[in-house]
Amino acid sequence: MNDSFLLAMASACWVGILTSISPCPLASNIAAISFIGKRIDHPGVVLLSGLLYTAGRTISYIALGALIVTGFLAVPKLSFFLQNNMNKILGPILIVVGLVLVGLINFRMSGPGFGQKLQARVEKSGMWGALFLGLLFALSFCPVSAALFFGSLIPIAVEQESNFIMPTVYGIGTALPVVVFAVLIAFGARFVGKWFDRLAQFEKWARRITGAIFVLVGVYYTLIYVFGVDV
Repeated sequence: MNDSFLLAMASACWVGILTSISPCPLASNIAAISFIGKRIDHPGVVLLSGLLYTAGRTISYIALGALIVTGFLAVPKLSFFLQNNMNKILGPILIVVGLVLVGLINFRMSGPGFGQKLQARVEKSGMWGALFLGLLFALSFCPVSAALFFGSLIPIAVEQESNFIMPTVYGIGTALPVVVFAVLIAFGARFVGKWFDRLAQFEKWARRITGAIFVLVGVYYTLIYVFGVDV
């Protein structure tokens, strides 16, 4: 593994974590944590449920990411075009994603939604319900999570020609905060409220800083690869 691939993996993981703690996905993760924490008297069950939820989210992102990336790379002309123009495309994409993250661009987007009856059925399925919650909640995209997945992860995966590893790392990143809270619920429920407050503050600044970095890198890529400016 070269340094570029390792950096891409770290970026995919960070984008996944940022996705997980953004307001919309965080709401679904809170619901998942509430479900996972029902067996607070059995710490082992809580931890295993957290891991199953992680597996569910990861499986969904692997399937969706692999499908999209493989589709891009499977078409010879498209693959050749991306290989030769990825840096030109990446600049404007990063600028747009960065502006979404800092809140300068807003757009409405409705996810697939999950009815109460479906969630009730999942909850009745016991510990394995955590796996299905992960599978379902991963596909509930909102503007920020869509921007991070389609605007950040997919370009990274296409650039690295990785239709498995990058989506996997991203999926694990999205579920890491849930596992952390599952541990807190299992071994110290009284700390959960404090950590949620801290996480909300961290998310706000992490999202803005990441957005600013995306914009700067996007401008840099655009100047070099689109306009040919020697920076």
